[in-house]
Amino acid sequence: MVDTLYLIRHGRTEGDGEKRYKGSLDIPLAPEGEEEIRRTAEFVRADLEKAGHELAAVYCSALKRAKRSAEVLSSIVGPAPTVIEQLRERSFGQWEGMTFKEIMKKWPEEFRAWADDPLNNSPIDGETTTEVSERVDRALDEILERHEGGAIAVVAHGGVNRSILCRFMGLPLGKIFSIEQDHGAVSIIEFGEGHPVVRLLNYGGTK
Repeated sequence: MVDTLYLIRHGRTEGDGEKRYKGSLDIPLAPEGEEEIRRTAEFVRADLEKAGHELAAVYCSALKRAKRSAEVLSSIVGPAPTVIEQLRERSFGQWEGMTFKEIMKKWPEEFRAWADDPLNNSPIDGETTTEVSERVDRALDEILERHEGGAIAVVAHGGVNRSILCRFMGLPLGKIFSIEQDHGAVSIIEFGEGHPVVRLLNYGGTK
């Protein structure tokens, strides 16, 4: 199994001025998002050099914002990224592209049900938190077992990364929104004798 996992959220995207549920919409990375990832990549490179390691692989979601972030990371510190479809962000169904206020106005009861129990309720035509966690866990298990030791990076999304962090921090999945994941930020998870330790959480990036 992998020794060290660098878990990175993609950089800021185009149109990030107004907070909307982007979900599985394929939004491009913004120029400032590329700068965030470059800074994160330099930090990852320094951390690897300190440990005497190199990145064995870079994995990413197929969505443009994550894929481009992974390409920027790879240009500085690692091999070309491998796209894993299951690392995509949660589908928010009919709510994608909408703001909190717009959803509350159009679907107040459905939104409250999802907010109260996101594990078992989903956005209309979207995914529950449980469904997201199950597909992400399956993909991540395959990635971790693919490498015997060494370090890898996964570049994904806020919801995906929170799910992974809940797993390795031993937190109930219901606590997923208690973990922040800023654009371009990195968390570092180390696996000592199979026991995960989160050495760094949500470092760098921009809110």
